[in-house]
Amino acid sequence: MALRLLHSADWQIGRIYSQFEPDDAAALFEARFLVVERLAALAVEHNVDAVLVAGDVFDAQTVSDKTIRRLFNAMKGYTGHWVMLPGNHDAALAESVWTRAHRLGVIPPNVVTCLEPVVRIIGDQFAVLPAPLVQRHTYGDLTQWFSSASTPEGLHRIGLAHGCVQGVLADELDSANPIATGRAATAGLDYLALGDWHGTRCIDERTWYAGTPETDRFKANDSGQALLVDIAAPGAVPQVRALQTGRYRWQQMDPRLAVPSDLEETLQALESTGPDDVLQMRVSGVCDLNGQRRLQQGVEAARARLRALVHESHSLRLEPTQEDIESLHADGYVGEVLQQLRVEQDGPQAGLARDALVVLAGMLNELGSSPAAASQEARP
Repeated sequence: MALRLLHSADWQIGRIYSQFEPDDAAALFEARFLVVERLAALAVEHNVDAVLVAGDVFDAQTVSDKTIRRLFNAMKGYTGHWVMLPGNHDAALAESVWTRAHRLGVIPPNVVTCLEPVVRIIGDQFAVLPAPLVQRHTYGDLTQWFSSASTPEGLHRIGLAHGCVQGVLADELDSANPIATGRAATAGLDYLALGDWHGTRCIDERTWYAGTPETDRFKANDSGQALLVDIAAPGAVPQVRALQTGRYRWQQMDPRLAVPSDLEETLQALESTGPDDVLQMRVSGVCDLNGQRRLQQGVEAARARLRALVHESHSLRLEPTQEDIESLHADGYVGEVLQQLRVEQDGPQAGLARDALVVLAGMLNELGSSPAAASQEARP
């Protein structure tokens, strides 16, 4: 008996993006509901037998009732089986976002919430062995019971867990919610659907992380996807294919300016971005005041074009050239202040000196033709 599944995880519904401007944060918040609608559409398009969601459906226990209702509304496009697991963000506490959802009566009958580690039979086609987190961090392997669990003969055995496969992911991720390497083999699973790692990752031929369906961080970890899993018969090796689901592309740019061509390349890279890009740009190195002005103009143009932009330039040192100073009519006292601020970029108040240099240069540029006024404005 063949089985086709759509594997997803880490929806983080209700996540707040406080690092962005309010309108951008609101759009990214909304994107997490829209990607659930896309998952439902993909489930219909590919005629899957069920959708597996391997934990962290919600970003926090404290999401609003409205957010809970909106999530289950977003799932209505697919009327087949949804199998959902609590993760570390939405653990199955005695009182949790899941108990609240059940009290609200918003969970439809085709949605199975795996709040306890017991075998669940789905549609007489497959058995799910879930390992729900019952607290945010655990230090024992909650999938250990899979190996001794019995399931009906002839049904696929599917594991569902949220945590860190030991010895595979980065060392700092191996501390909490451990999952033994080779669990699929020791438990006789046809497939082990995992969540927690926010990118798509193959652990072995039967064990996969799906990743978050809508990218949510500046890390090149192959996110913004769901996995289409085909298993020809119980015991067969799964055929896994990634399906694109995410809308927004989260990118990092870390240009280091040293020569004029570095600035030109940075400005060209900025111009290549579009409305579906979320960009973190951290500029370092050295440039003159004219270069800084051009860079700022490019950043502001990109900010209006992109979905969201975080710009950091604290590590960019400004080195006014003689031409900069002459173009600003920065002679006398004002020139001395500019030079002093330039020197103080090497001191304990480097960031403050750099910001002051930018402000003073901008003010002088605006005043332009009135050096006397500029000198008066610059005095304490």
